[in-house]
Amino acid sequence: MESIYQICPTFRNTYITLKQTCTDDAEDLLECYSDKKSVPFFNSDNCNGDDFYYTSIERMKQAIEFWNYSYNNRFFVRWTIILNSTNVIIGTVEMFHRIANDDFNHYGVLRIDLKSEYENQKVIDSILEITNKSFYYLFDVKSILTKAKPTAKERVISLKKKGYIPLTKKFMIYNNYFVKTIID
Repeated sequence: MESIYQICPTFRNTYITLKQTCTDDAEDLLECYSDKKSVPFFNSDNCNGDDFYYTSIERMKQAIEFWNYSYNNRFFVRWTIILNSTNVIIGTVEMFHRIANDDFNHYGVLRIDLKSEYENQKVIDSILEITNKSFYYLFDVKSILTKAKPTAKERVISLKKKGYIPLTKKFMIYNNYFVKTIID
């Protein structure tokens, strides 16, 4: 887990690339975070009231600065998602190793934020292909939690297809989580 906070890897498969988010991404990411259709799919649980709906470039840059601060302080990693065929930025992925005094201690938490037009199985399958292959090891976790509300039909289908199952209890005070655990 230490190495991911020293050098943030870039991931690429046939459909998407994940690279560490930087302030140069702000203008393109604003298209995602100002998309009212996307906001209901964002996971803002435990984010101090931030719903991730941003309407100005200044607010988007502030968010990225906070994400970079969080990376530098080893809280979480935020990657920008790039569609390989067009080189268009379509959203972000966040991941962290959770440490808490509860049943979800040492779980990974994965957040996926996409422009509404990319909230589809092909994109989500591609993201999960990368996370399932690399994030367990990189974040030193055996289980990854991620949120998908029932209205996120494409996301739910992708999660189930990639081995995630609905969590049978609340994560902290929150509903609609899925979990995937790997066996050594």
